[in-house]
Amino acid sequence: MAGFIQNSLIWVAYAVAIAILLVIASVFVYVYQTPRERSAAVTIVCIFTMLSLLATVLLMPVDIALVSSTTHVNLGRKKDWATPDRVDNIKYQLEIVYYTLYSLDALLCLLVVPFTYFWYEEYDEVAAEEGTQTIGSRFWGAFKYTIAFLALVVILFLVGFFVPVARNRDHKHLDLDFFKDLLAENHGERALTFAVGLLITVGTVLYCLYTAPGLALLPLTLIKSAPRISAPSMAATTSSQLEQNRERQRQLEGRNEGREGGLDSRDRRELEALVREERTLVRRERLAAEASGEDRNIFVRIWLKTEAIFRPLKLIGGLLLLVIALIIWASMLITGIDKIKNSVCKTSCGYLLAHNKIFQPINWLFVISSRVFPIDYIIFLFLTLLFFSASVIGVATIGIRFLWVTLFRIRKAHTSPQALLMATVLLTLMVLALNYAIAMMVAPQYSTFGPQTYCDRPFHHGDQQPDCSKHHSAIKPCSEAAENPVARLVCTPTVVSTFLNRIAVNFPFFGVVDFWAQFAFLGIFMIVFVVMLFRTPHLDEEQLDEDLREEEEEGLLASTGRRFGATWQDITGRAKGVKRTPNYGAAEQGESAE
Repeated sequence: MAGFIQNSLIWVAYAVAIAILLVIASVFVYVYQTPRERSAAVTIVCIFTMLSLLATVLLMPVDIALVSSTTHVNLGRKKDWATPDRVDNIKYQLEIVYYTLYSLDALLCLLVVPFTYFWYEEYDEVAAEEGTQTIGSRFWGAFKYTIAFLALVVILFLVGFFVPVARNRDHKHLDLDFFKDLLAENHGERALTFAVGLLITVGTVLYCLYTAPGLALLPLTLIKSAPRISAPSMAATTSSQLEQNRERQRQLEGRNEGREGGLDSRDRRELEALVREERTLVRRERLAAEASGEDRNIFVRIWLKTEAIFRPLKLIGGLLLLVIALIIWASMLITGIDKIKNSVCKTSCGYLLAHNKIFQPINWLFVISSRVFPIDYIIFLFLTLLFFSASVIGVATIGIRFLWVTLFRIRKAHTSPQALLMATVLLTLMVLALNYAIAMMVAPQYSTFGPQTYCDRPFHHGDQQPDCSKHHSAIKPCSEAAENPVARLVCTPTVVSTFLNRIAVNFPFFGVVDFWAQFAFLGIFMIVFVVMLFRTPHLDEEQLDEDLREEEEEGLLASTGRRFGATWQDITGRAKGVKRTPNYGAAEQGESAE
């Protein structure tokens, strides 16, 4: 009865997390999709796809909690109610949910999203108004383009069904029960394992190219949201510079009135420079007006004031996320080194290592917190959303590209339905790769055995399990290489780790590529972080030309005092200390004397 209540509470926590994810996915689609081209089909598919892939990742702590609930962590033995049949039943339920979610993710990514893309493309407004385009014709138009993706899915599962798996039983460690369970699978599991393994490997490439820069940029984005120049100061300075610019243009035009041939070459060049500067100043004036809430209703102005009040918290939050990102980076590096040095099977199983031999802070935090559910679930939810947000920032910053050609840009309120669908596919693949990265690199011991331990002592007469109540030093954490019969009796690996390790053991190529790609992730993160750390502030004029909404980028090393001063001026709505001096050549710099 106790086990049933505990397991029910764990599933309730998962249901609450799903509800939170639904809100997050809906907000993401609403914020990024352009209001003028909203499509109900695109919106529903994008929200449902992101909900499904995030639900797949967040099932991991549920898996860990359910498996770990069968053991007494402090005694290193199974609970009385946790009979083999009960444990198998728990794992069977988890397998059904996992296989359903993984299959759903693959079908959404490879079939549903492409069909929705072509469904939207097939819409003809003129034909719809004239009644010449029916739902059936539109459906067939989208379906005939989706046939290629349908063939890809069939080929993918057929290859997975018949492809021979690695049966390298000559390796001595493959005789352990832990590895035997990974090799024992039927053809249906083999097909799904191959398909998901291939998608994870493709997603790992995107994960390195998008999530790594995004993880470095995310904290800096929060820090840069606190401007060095307040909106009132920017408006006053820009107005002054614009007035002086136009006065100088009038002087040049008046000087050359009546002159034959018009302006001389020197004055012509200066006038052309002034005209270009005037366009920049007009754009900046419009940005300052939008930022200060001029000509807007009272609710917008109240929101802007509230946002300015909490802006220092965004700065502090950005610095905190920066520290967390660096800790995650160090933890992944430690795990990588640990696996290279201590993995029992190296390349033949994708450097599998379920028990850390070197202290790793993130893994330690999860193992300790998992003893009191749902503390670890809350931390895991935050970690998942951090990586997901980093992926979104990466896609929004880099855009959807083919080599050096930008196909789509992902921007707030300016993302077309086609771009949103393609971004959803990229995020699906990246989150599948994220599932592997968290389970195998960020917290491998937590993801495989959680806080489970076993009693490393011999059996006493009449006992089904050894007693460690008076020998706490004999309690050891579960490991994939444990040969003690007690460990095989007590330690139950999670379903997610079994599935991911099965990919690496049966298809070593996927395991090796996915593992070494993590070092590429770490390298790209550090390069982007160092570059952005010392990047000088600048204003991207092309982006201003594009949507007139982008704000001036600020470097990490800008003055904190100026930022808090700018925040105070935004709250009060007044600028002070603005010197009205000519600045004809500094329109590109956006400088103001304070």
